[in-house]
Amino acid sequence: MKRIALVATVLLSIHIGNIWAESRNNPSEAPSVSNVHYVRAPRFARPLVEKWIKEYAKTQPGVEFQIAKGGQSQDDVDLNVVYNTKDSVEENNNHIIYFGKFAVLPIAASGSEAAKVLEGKHLNSKKLKQLYFLSDDLDEDVKKIKQFEKLVIYSGSNATSVASSFAHNFGEESSNFRGRRISGDDLFLNTALAKDPLGVSFNALPNIFDLSSRHIKGELTIIGLDVKKNLEESFSDKGTLDEIINALEQGKVQEVPTQKIGVHYKQADEEVKRFLSWVVTNGTKYNHEYGLLNLK
Repeated sequence: MKRIALVATVLLSIHIGNIWAESRNNPSEAPSVSNVHYVRAPRFARPLVEKWIKEYAKTQPGVEFQIAKGGQSQDDVDLNVVYNTKDSVEENNNHIIYFGKFAVLPIAASGSEAAKVLEGKHLNSKKLKQLYFLSDDLDEDVKKIKQFEKLVIYSGSNATSVASSFAHNFGEESSNFRGRRISGDDLFLNTALAKDPLGVSFNALPNIFDLSSRHIKGELTIIGLDVKKNLEESFSDKGTLDEIINALEQGKVQEVPTQKIGVHYKQADEEVKRFLSWVVTNGTKYNHEYGLLNLK
């Protein structure tokens, strides 16, 4: 029996060897290997991109897209989800496919001293500037709020932070924030608030809301904004993610920054082009589910 088994093993090895030899001589018959395309995205947009990849795979099973790994070289990344496009991205005539918008809300830790200081304030744009930014030039009609001075502002310093979007909405630069800068993903801003009872920050909607329950995360509270009476509850901890998205799509709320978000590529082969085409025709239907606004 041992001899028979040995002979069978040898014959099987020879057979497999012949198959690979034939594949090398006839490349068209070689087993196909999928070319992996990598997509880099900030964390708040990553669940949406993962959804795209999953759904697109159902239509193109031979093509593989993956989220880029943290230490992966930029040269190996085919697509980047971007929104801070005032830099060289557009200046170099590279390409951006816009698929939606994101919104940013001011936040504090639920039940914190900062939340108590800001409770019932209904801040307008001028008062938000006073709270978040270094400025000695206050308008005459804006009374200086002394309580703001003891609050600590946390803002992101990463290139993919929404800090620039928040600042530009109020006519400021991100370098002009008061307080402390946090490196890394903007999700760490939530962590900083949990550790500092005087901390105040801001974040994109997907980082503020639980995407399953559609309600604000339990550890956070939305800072009161000076919005129309019929929107006050929507822009409070009682509101839902869908109510806020709907309100912002109906019309601009001056105190809430919104900005276009898109996919940037330098060069695109046919597989990447087909993926991008699918994103703008099919992928945008998932925007609301993952906390983003649709483009008009």
